[in-house]
Amino acid sequence: PPTLHLHPFPLPTYSQDTCSYLKFTMQGLNNILPEELPMGMVKEFEDSLRTALLVRQSFLDLRDNFRRVVDPPMWSSNSKGPKIKKQIVLDGLVSCGKSIALAMLVQWAREEGWLVLYVPRGREWTHGGFFYRHPQTGLWDTPVQAANVLKDFLKYNESYLKKLPCRIFDSIMLGEGAGVGWLKDVDSLAIPEGTSLYDLVDIGVKQTHAAVGVVVRLRKELSLVKDMPVLIAIDQYNSWFTFSEYEEPATLQSCRPVHAKELAMVKAFRSMVHNDMMVGAFSHSTAVGKLRQELPDVPIDARVILPRYSLEEAEAVCHYYKRQRLIRHEVFNEESWKKVYFLANGNGAEMRWLAPFTR
Repeated sequence: PPTLHLHPFPLPTYSQDTCSYLKFTMQGLNNILPEELPMGMVKEFEDSLRTALLVRQSFLDLRDNFRRVVDPPMWSSNSKGPKIKKQIVLDGLVSCGKSIALAMLVQWAREEGWLVLYVPRGREWTHGGFFYRHPQTGLWDTPVQAANVLKDFLKYNESYLKKLPCRIFDSIMLGEGAGVGWLKDVDSLAIPEGTSLYDLVDIGVKQTHAAVGVVVRLRKELSLVKDMPVLIAIDQYNSWFTFSEYEEPATLQSCRPVHAKELAMVKAFRSMVHNDMMVGAFSHSTAVGKLRQELPDVPIDARVILPRYSLEEAEAVCHYYKRQRLIRHEVFNEESWKKVYFLANGNGAEMRWLAPFTR
């Protein structure tokens, strides 16, 4: 699939950010990404002893793509300008920075005042917790995960959600609560007019029987928000195209694995065949086998290959590591940093590991 190139028309002031380092504070990052920071980002901070990240062209392209969705450019869409994508799947080799690019996109979108549903651990939707098949939907419910997703969603977005009204007032189907069984004589929950999105999410957090139903309803509600841009950002997105950890008895001696698409929450959020902004990042640390090129419910042109470091980016990285004393000043020269780059084949994590061994 093609690498993402979305900048034939340079945007003012932004091209100069490429290959510079953006300084963060841990408190600021934890405030704007309270769900969780990607492990690659945390490791980079620990090893380099500084909370700063390289601004890469691939990230700027990703950011500018979604900015153009919300604020379309002046030129007409039939000109030779870049094709704007509302749905993107970030793919690429191991340690090419997919999770960091996704987290930086979420951080930028929230700074811009967008409503972002950020799921840093998509695999957790398909592993662990209590699961059962709902007799009315035929899908598998995971109320523990549902409550966690709703709690995470509230962490940054609470003030926005209090201002956004619900648009759908159908009652929500109740299910089995985590560890407490079914409610007697009650199978649905009424949503009165005037309910805010915060009220809806709060119901799912406090009422374990409603948690999965609220997550499924929330997906529909996010499509109807008109007061602000909405972005759905899913890391470990590939976990939703393989089998979950769950099994159901098939015969007395055998069990049948349950596919992720049979889980109610995954089914509600997995599809990219819609008009909403959505970005999913593949994770090699959670990969189970190789996924086929064309994924169900994902537009063919959605997949974008994130490149590893270019020579220019590698130079910026190695000079940064020299300033951070990861590379000894007296042995640092053009030949030594290029050696690190070619040995690691542009793999950022390996370059960081190799840098102190430079002689």
